[in-house]
Amino acid sequence: MIHATFRAGLVAAMLALLQSPHSLAQSNNQSKDQGLLDLATNEAPSVVVTLEKLVNIETGSSNAKGLDAMGQFLTGEFQKIGATVTRSKPTLPTSLGENFIAQWKGTGSGKVLMIAHMDTVYPEGTLAKAPFRVDGNRAFGPGIADDKGGIATILHAVKVLQARKFSQFDTLTVMINTDEERGSFGSADLIRKLAGEHDLTLSFEPTVALREMLTLGTAGVANIDVIVKGRAAHAGANPEQGVNALLEAADFALRTSDLDDKAKDFRFNYTVGKAGTVTNVIPADATITANVRFYDTALLENALKTLREKAATPKFKDSVIEIKLSSTRPAFVADAKSKALVDKALAVYKEIGHEMIVIPRVGGGTDAAFAAQSGKPVLEGLGLPGFGYHSDQTEYVNIEAIPRRLYLAVRMIEDGALGK
Repeated sequence: MIHATFRAGLVAAMLALLQSPHSLAQSNNQSKDQGLLDLATNEAPSVVVTLEKLVNIETGSSNAKGLDAMGQFLTGEFQKIGATVTRSKPTLPTSLGENFIAQWKGTGSGKVLMIAHMDTVYPEGTLAKAPFRVDGNRAFGPGIADDKGGIATILHAVKVLQARKFSQFDTLTVMINTDEERGSFGSADLIRKLAGEHDLTLSFEPTVALREMLTLGTAGVANIDVIVKGRAAHAGANPEQGVNALLEAADFALRTSDLDDKAKDFRFNYTVGKAGTVTNVIPADATITANVRFYDTALLENALKTLREKAATPKFKDSVIEIKLSSTRPAFVADAKSKALVDKALAVYKEIGHEMIVIPRVGGGTDAAFAAQSGKPVLEGLGLPGFGYHSDQTEYVNIEAIPRRLYLAVRMIEDGALGK
């Protein structure tokens, strides 16, 4: 928690830092919107205050209480700036909380959707071990980059838009879901629907602090369950009468771990295993789950074929191995219209003397993939530059970058609404 007296000092320090000649590179490009840059710079300290509030609400994907609290907080914040807010339950019972939607109606014809996610990978109690803190130009906290920085950027970009009295859009919509870290399988239909109703989608996942970038693709993600049926027996009296499902699962994992192929951007790794319930019984059931990242669906299909072939020849007689594709998030591959959004974002950044690189794809899966299934253009990577995602002690965002990220977000919203 930042106390009031310290917060006042932080705001003053932030303004000094952000207005220094080193924080925003000078540009001779005459297309720079100095008024927007000034608004974005002045808004930056408030973004840090919002980041603290967001981090202090623990929102692990399995934390129903925290997700509900976040939904209530966001409702209040967005209603303050004139949004009509609705919340919708996920379509899967395993996805907790309620997805958040804020909407404004304007005087124009363009429709822009912004998306982010409120859930994190961190279990309840992580905050006590890794509280929010500011160290120089970095703000630390669980989930601060992925993706509370994205939420904060959206909220304050809308505030800057309103300060500019910009309303030349038909509809401006914000959707923040609760299950992105679990694959968004309870919110995918909502994302596709909203994306189809808008002209473009801006996704606010974080970029990399060390070198800001945009991506032309995100990985497809699949979970493959290997379900083993054996036979129980007493572990001491007659273990030979049993069929050890745990050993069968372990053997199968070793036999198939070489499916991982980095050279082809196909990542296959066993990440979860379950077997047995008591220590003196040979386990009759075991399940191991592989997390798969892919860009080429054919590679996923080939892996499933290989797994099923190997499952037909278990190590132990009377073992039965079943292969189940339990969930899949598609890959996002930017089409021509999405690539045009990338080019526009690069040009906007150059207006204020900054550059981003463009990479073909990243290994993480994002909701950009579901939005792109609508056939509408999608831009990914508009969140705050960060580092150490999914690592509670090291996750941070670069607060020095806040003004330029707000500038970029606002310009992309305005140009998107105006059809530029």
